[in-house]
Amino acid sequence: MLKKATLITSFAVLSLCAKVMGQQRGAFIPFINAQHAWVDSVFNTLSQRDKVAQLFMVRAHTDLGQRYIDSVAGVVQREQLGGIVLFQGGPVRHAQVINRYQRLSKVPLLVAFDGEWGLGMRMVDSTVSFPYQMALGAIQNEALIYQMGLEIAKDFKRLGLNVNFAPVVDINNNPRNPVINFRSFGEDKQNVTRKGFAYMRGMMDGGLITSLKHFPGHGDTDVDSHYDLPQLKFTAGRLDSLEMYPFRELIKAGASGVMVAHMNIPSLDKTPNLPSSLSKHIVTDVLKKRLGFQGLTFTDAMDMKGVVKHFRNGEADVRAILAGNDLLELSENSARAIDMVLKAVRQGRLTQPDIDTRVKKILAAKYWLGLDTLQPVNLNGLYSDINRRQTALLNQRLADASVTLLKSDSLIKVLDYTKRTAIISVGVAQISEFQDMLGWRFDNHMNYVLSPKATADDVAAVANELSRYSQVIVAIHDDRIRPRSTLNYNGTVRLFLNELAAMNSVFCVFTNPYALAGLPGVEQAKSILVCYQNDDIMQRAAAKVILRQLTPSGKLPVTINAFFRYGDGK
Repeated sequence: MLKKATLITSFAVLSLCAKVMGQQRGAFIPFINAQHAWVDSVFNTLSQRDKVAQLFMVRAHTDLGQRYIDSVAGVVQREQLGGIVLFQGGPVRHAQVINRYQRLSKVPLLVAFDGEWGLGMRMVDSTVSFPYQMALGAIQNEALIYQMGLEIAKDFKRLGLNVNFAPVVDINNNPRNPVINFRSFGEDKQNVTRKGFAYMRGMMDGGLITSLKHFPGHGDTDVDSHYDLPQLKFTAGRLDSLEMYPFRELIKAGASGVMVAHMNIPSLDKTPNLPSSLSKHIVTDVLKKRLGFQGLTFTDAMDMKGVVKHFRNGEADVRAILAGNDLLELSENSARAIDMVLKAVRQGRLTQPDIDTRVKKILAAKYWLGLDTLQPVNLNGLYSDINRRQTALLNQRLADASVTLLKSDSLIKVLDYTKRTAIISVGVAQISEFQDMLGWRFDNHMNYVLSPKATADDVAAVANELSRYSQVIVAIHDDRIRPRSTLNYNGTVRLFLNELAAMNSVFCVFTNPYALAGLPGVEQAKSILVCYQNDDIMQRAAAKVILRQLTPSGKLPVTINAFFRYGDGK
């Protein structure tokens, strides 16, 4: 088993005893559970309603127009909530609203963001997207992932963000999982823990509060809790030994936050239709007492159908606090929720001392972040500051390190740059970055492009040309916004891929690795490079391998089928 000492040793190797930016005020867990004069001074200014409001975080966007931005400002000013969670928008607009909302708040706000692969997860334009966690799960050098955590922390702090709802430490051992899937480091609990630790530690050392998610483990479900309530029917023993393993080990290693999922788990709480986020046994008895977690406990979004389907009209908010959560993310109606919590205190369902303890912990977290000396986000030079050259270089290094060679590289080694070569990109509408890179080196090549819905005539036109070439390189792309477990290729294209695999061909797969299971016959290809997603950085990494500038070192983080299993990679 991966013991705490192993994690601590790994951290020593990663950080090389460097000064820790985020720990200027000490290690997070003991710090937020200690007494501080600043915390007491702020706490003593709060009314009973203000204290309850510190437990809530409201949704914010900057891509929905000024009226929406103003409406959130009204909520922040009226309710004096504990924090905001930013979603889609642009960097400058985000910085502007952060400055505005912080000015309206008597107590500095926690400003959170879902940045599993950095700012690009919510802000597509003008920000960096690092590889998805499935790709990171293939990397054999965790120091790169630690460095990624540091870079993301720099981006967050420059923009005024201070909480990242990451990393995902769910163990994805269900290829049909519709909500975690490529967001997971993979199916092996040890690998997930190592990668999760490196990422978490990098962000925390960069001064962020992080949140492991989604406790007690959302990896083996085929229901998306955004739309319904998943049920985990596993035994408590299975959950303890597998799903909870990364959470347990990273809690020992000082995790600052944990996000609790909305799942019904009868083996842990038999209450019908009760989400885990509303279960006192799961949140308080298991997470806090048995696993010893003393950091910040966040709920998953409280407007998801997985939690409000059976607990409507604000009852879910009260039950989430009764369960032991510290911060509730995205209540459907925060004003109503605060009123209902105050009513629950009057009725004796909740106690004021219990609320007070959580509020002081939240205030201590804000103090740890340095929000007692909060400064407005400087808009000058913002774009260049969050698009640093070293970040781009690291991003390419991560992509390079993730490329996974399945089967042999014997064909790659003998590719002749002077021979007639067909380079075929399937699943895209135009010449790809991959083809452009290879075109500079293969002197006698021709590029072909086939869409996912190519007609029989389109395919035949390419197939009829192939007899003219002595070498064939095939790129399989998924150009949808997120890489899914199944490709959107029609039957004609799939059959053609089968024929290509039977030829003397090299396959480069820029898709979710699970998608290989839906391409019968692809295992016949002489060499297969798995590159996990359709980004330019991945296409450049694959081209480097083809051009013999890079030796692939990744290992498959999931089992795909009987041909391609966890840990495969030359």
